[in-house]
Amino acid sequence: MIQRLIGVSIGALLTFLILWLSTVVNPTDLMPWYVAAAGIGAIASFSWPVVIGFWLGRRAKDRREDSIQKEVERQVAEQKKQP
Repeated sequence: MIQRLIGVSIGALLTFLILWLSTVVNPTDLMPWYVAAAGIGAIASFSWPVVIGFWLGRRAKDRREDSIQKEVERQVAEQKKQP
């Protein structure tokens, strides 16, 4: 349920921004902009979970690698202290 709400919000915001910018660029002929804005908004609302999933996955992977690297450094330092 929350994914749908976020998706609709992102799609609507993106559609609004495209339409608002299109009035700045060419205020006389807006029909192509309506179609483009609706299409881009729909694609954004459906694809946002994939983008967020990739971002969160990368972030978790980086954190895991950092903790592994710290542990390796700790063990190497501990081995150097022993005679």
